[in-house]
Amino acid sequence: MKTAKKEEMRREYKREHLGKGVRGKYFEEYKKGTNLVLLSPDVAKAFPDDASVNEALRGLMKIAQKATYLTKRSTGSRLASRSR
Repeated sequence: MKTAKKEEMRREYKREHLGKGVRGKYFEEYKKGTNLVLLSPDVAKAFPDDASVNEALRGLMKIAQKATYLTKRSTGSRLASRSR
């Protein structure tokens, strides 16, 4: 395995492009066991806060569960009777 030298970044990376780092920025959330997710900028524009993201994801989960239920229900008994 090839290891990088300490204190050296690739030439294509510039330190000033990375912004100012904040030590322990997510430590408290990590300690709680919270799942942190970084949203892409275009997705983040659609959601003003974490509550709106959670609401949208819960709605999507309900739709997915209903779709799975309908698929299992509509194909389960007919396929079983045809194979006999």
